This record gives sequence, structure tokens and C-alpha cells, in this order.
Amino acid sequence: MSRQTLSSLLLAASVLLLVLSAVTLLPHSNNMVSDLGYHTLCPFAPWSTLTLLFLAWLGRVLRQHIDSQQA
Repeated sequence: MSRQTLSSLLLAASVLLLVLSAVTLLPHSNNMVSDLGYHTLCPFAPWSTLTLLFLAWLGRVLRQHIDSQQA
């Protein structure tokens, strides 16, 4: 797998993780109340949100490392 392909995959994964982290905070009618005090789409919010944001950051760091390597 080339560096360009890997870099593109990491970018796509990071964007997807960012979108999913925002989705976990959306209000939704379910039986469980999240730690934020309201009914969210993900009952584990904000912990799932923070985990997804961390993984997106990690993908960004890996992408920067790959892009900084010499060809």
C-alpha cells in the first residue's frame, strides 16, 4: 500500500470518526439517560464521544507522521 493511499485512508477514517463523535451527542428518545443528563443517541456519551475524538486525533497524528517521511 502506498503512502498516498494510506494517508487518504487515515484522512477518511478521521473524518468518519469526527462525524460519529458528533452523532453520539444528538438527542434521541431512548430509555437511558446519558451522563450529560439528557437522552442521547448513544447512552455512553460523553465517554464514547471522547473516545471517538481521541481515535480521530490519533489518525491525524499517524497521517502527519506518514506524510513527513521521506520517499
